[in-house]
Amino acid sequence: MPWLELTLRCREADQPRYERALDDVGALAVTLLDADVDTPNEHAILEPGVGQTPLWGEIALSALFDADTDGLVLLASLEAFDPDLDWSQASFRKVEDQDWERAWMDQYVPLAFGARTWIVPWNRELPVEAQAHDAAVVRLDPGLAFGSGTHPTTSLCLQWLDALAQAGELDGRTVLDFGCGSGILALAALKLGAARAVGVDNDPQALIATADNAQRNGIADRMNVFLPDDEPAAQYPVVVANILASALDALADLLAARVAPGGRIALSGILAGQEDALLDRYGEWFDALAVAQEGDWIRIDGVRCS
Repeated sequence: MPWLELTLRCREADQPRYERALDDVGALAVTLLDADVDTPNEHAILEPGVGQTPLWGEIALSALFDADTDGLVLLASLEAFDPDLDWSQASFRKVEDQDWERAWMDQYVPLAFGARTWIVPWNRELPVEAQAHDAAVVRLDPGLAFGSGTHPTTSLCLQWLDALAQAGELDGRTVLDFGCGSGILALAALKLGAARAVGVDNDPQALIATADNAQRNGIADRMNVFLPDDEPAAQYPVVVANILASALDALADLLAARVAPGGRIALSGILAGQEDALLDRYGEWFDALAVAQEGDWIRIDGVRCS
């Protein structure tokens, strides 16, 4: 189905006010881009540094509404919500929809990680190698919002879990997947021999996706999911957190407390150049901190001090 798209330009300082107004009148999605269309890559912000939340000086903001939304009525509502903002520059256009998820899944192929781990979409046949008796196969149909194994941050974590399994350090253990998304890491851990897995995410849709994927992979009885405030405080022998550097910094005390003495942790979602601050931060609790890199992305892993 089509959508009505509103676009405008605004200064960084005004962006939160514009976004609040758009949310208040029912925007279904709000996107922010660098307004400098001539040289956008010069100012691209993939992920801010630890403790930083920078944006571009001038922002191109777009918001989606239902196709039958009346643009004039919408502008009147926005002006009533925050009359001090400049809404006169707003423009509208109809945006045709397409099945983005299906188009993406058609390009998604089986992927191997480490010695045994395979992530295979539901619409693909198992490769011959993934049919080996000891292969750990996760069938996944994650959609656009959650991890699929194709991003280096997820790949780094899957490789780490596979290596732990090869060393016999997953067998019979419980794994915490903090920021679980599709549940891909928790599901892989279970397929690799973990006894149980706990998925935590602040997005209820992620918990639904994780539970659904666990059910479809036949391991729902060994998987529990929680919102952060509902997660029972516990210590785990294995913890993996594939989120962002800023979140890893903010959650350091909590994540460290979740790892049992002698347990292992993997932290991912870190851009190259951000690792030193996090190594210092987590060095308070963990020994043998190591760094692995894939493309522009970093994984930090270590062992909890006894």
